[in-house]
Amino acid sequence: MTDREYPLYTIKNNCTDCYKCVRACPVKAIRIEDSRAQIVPELCIACGTCYRVCPAKAKQPRNDLTRAKHLIESGKEVYVSLAPSWVAEFANLPAENMIAALRRLGFCGVGETAVGAEEVSAHIAHILGEKKSGLLISTACPAAVEYVRKYLPEMTSYLTPLSSPLLAHCQMLKDKLGSDIEVVFVGPCIAKKLEADAHPNLLSLSLSFGDLRQWFRDAGIFPEDIRTSVYDKFVMTKAEEGSAYPIEGGMIETVKPYPTAHNAYMMQISGIQNIKRELAGLNLKDFDRPIFIECLACSGGCVAGPCMSNRTPDFDKRLNILQNSDFSKQAGKRQAQTDINLHYDKKPVKDKEFSEAEMKRALTMIGKYGVEDELNCGGCGYDTCRNFARAMLAGKAEPEMCVSNMKQQAQRKANALIRCIPAPIVIADNNLNIIEYNDKFVQTFWVEETLGDIYNKNNLRGADLRDFIDFTNLFSASLDLEQDIRREHIRFGDRLFDVVVFNIDKKQIVGGIIQDVTKMEMKKERIATKAKDVIRKNLTTVQQIACTLGEHMAETEILLRSIAEDYAGGEISDSNVENTIKSYGEKK
Repeated sequence: MTDREYPLYTIKNNCTDCYKCVRACPVKAIRIEDSRAQIVPELCIACGTCYRVCPAKAKQPRNDLTRAKHLIESGKEVYVSLAPSWVAEFANLPAENMIAALRRLGFCGVGETAVGAEEVSAHIAHILGEKKSGLLISTACPAAVEYVRKYLPEMTSYLTPLSSPLLAHCQMLKDKLGSDIEVVFVGPCIAKKLEADAHPNLLSLSLSFGDLRQWFRDAGIFPEDIRTSVYDKFVMTKAEEGSAYPIEGGMIETVKPYPTAHNAYMMQISGIQNIKRELAGLNLKDFDRPIFIECLACSGGCVAGPCMSNRTPDFDKRLNILQNSDFSKQAGKRQAQTDINLHYDKKPVKDKEFSEAEMKRALTMIGKYGVEDELNCGGCGYDTCRNFARAMLAGKAEPEMCVSNMKQQAQRKANALIRCIPAPIVIADNNLNIIEYNDKFVQTFWVEETLGDIYNKNNLRGADLRDFIDFTNLFSASLDLEQDIRREHIRFGDRLFDVVVFNIDKKQIVGGIIQDVTKMEMKKERIATKAKDVIRKNLTTVQQIACTLGEHMAETEILLRSIAEDYAGGEISDSNVENTIKSYGEKK
């Protein structure tokens, strides 16, 4: 099964590696790959918790809207099984308007899933009447059923051997309208897609309320404004007490009126974590009567389902559901009529076991060298450090998920950088109290005479930075302007400093690197002075050379002219040349 074939999947590019889904997932069905959270179908129960909590909307339910449209266009007879929670999603919308809007989309008719719920309640009451003791766990919620089969496999035999209200309704529709019809569910549940995948002969596909709203928008249909007719009624019959199923305890309320159920203890559990806590290790020997447990994956019931887009308070939704339920007629009097028996097999999830040596190696990777290092903070999404180590060994987690270890690593790296940088470094808060500093800062700015009576030289955290330097205005300005500030050749005492001030946490924390450039500037001045001396001496030498060259040029010119004149008056003998050169030498 590919990622997008499962009812829930991850849009990888949207994932911001916040690990919120890992923390929230009740069964830890999330694998971290390349810092992206991926759903593991074999572990997932499709409760939709990750979809509900993901801040980046990287977790999404499989969109079956296109398939639904193609099903309508195929020409087949397609009916809707409408979840009873629709009255909480589309508050104040008359049933006739909803039916008319769905029929305008192309559906042949609309039935209430709650009718199937009433059939299930009749069957449960019959089973309870035949039992003297023992446990029955409801199978109305597919996510809760999936949890029991995978994570409490020893309790699978106690699942009520009945199909869910949705599958029961699908069977009733096919028995009444023909086995070749197609049924599409519309409701707030993602796990219903699991039922569609597992029972395609009964349920063609499942849409969320959000999908339906999108379809209405695409088709330009506004249910509240649509004109209805006498044909806009629920097919078969209108649900009565079964409409209470979407709220916590609603299923029990439909079973209680049956005389055969009066001898049974009944209780409801909602929320996977609560189911885990209540059912795990349950001692069945203490039961002297039949016990029926209504299990719902969503706390509060289906009205709090992951695909409920109506954000009104749950109290209002529950009240709306109760007001739409009718317990005055057939409650407790129905006879089971449809064969909705269903057997559930175990689907145990087996965790791989790891040796203590492997566990210690994994714990070492996240800085846990002993029990005292195991904070069990839960930041990674796992309740203990050892469970996180198991997840790493199983390939479901990465060391970077350990918040405490990453924080310690960052602190160690920052401290190493601060310690090793040769220039004075100081970090201060918005009140200019010192948060962090290095030894070079103390060596440069500690003055025993003025500061020794105020501060401890070995611990300056909390000290007022203004007591050490007089250019703290740069730090204040950086905090106010939220900008880095650079200044060169700031004079402090008899020294010069180049200062870089930078924001670490806007308007809260600021840091500064202060470089003493006094020696460097003095060296520059000495070099400049020497260079000027050299230049002055060179100019003097050049002037002297030029003067000497000028004299030589003048004398050479006199010599050449004398030779030329002698040549013009007659032949020049070697003795004449020698005498001329000799006379030039005497003149010189």
